[in-house]
Amino acid sequence: MEALHARVRIRWVVRVLVVAAVLAVVVTVPAVFFEDRLADAGVSTFVPGIVTGVVALLLGTVHALLLYRDWRFELQDDALYLERGVLTRVETAVPYVRVQHVDTQRSPVDRALGLSSVVIYTAGSRGADVTVPGLTPERAKRLRNELRALAVESEPEDAV
Repeated sequence: MEALHARVRIRWVVRVLVVAAVLAVVVTVPAVFFEDRLADAGVSTFVPGIVTGVVALLLGTVHALLLYRDWRFELQDDALYLERGVLTRVETAVPYVRVQHVDTQRSPVDRALGLSSVVIYTAGSRGADVTVPGLTPERAKRLRNELRALAVESEPEDAV
């Protein structure tokens, strides 16, 4: 099975950093309103927000590193097979006959890190069913083209 590019960890940690900062602000704003009570307890107004942000950052970073370790994908004979998850293990098989179209995607963070994602849309779904993140742009294009070719090859098998 193929692993994601190592730089995807940076992408996931950046996302964790943003979430931790937002959580710190969300906890700090109400603490300002209870400044008197916190001062009576000998706690600075910003301590709850800082603690929340640091804990979220640490837990999120550990989760990102463990997720990278466990994220794998493989093109099998009849389906794209994915394994991922930290607390909950998810194994997904996307049959080629169900593939409607395949996109490559690059966010600003992805472009800065030299990464790309492949998004696979399947029949009967409202949105992207599967995303394979953390690929180099070249690998993403190859995977997209391989999936497209496999989907076209499998069409006659599913014909009515």
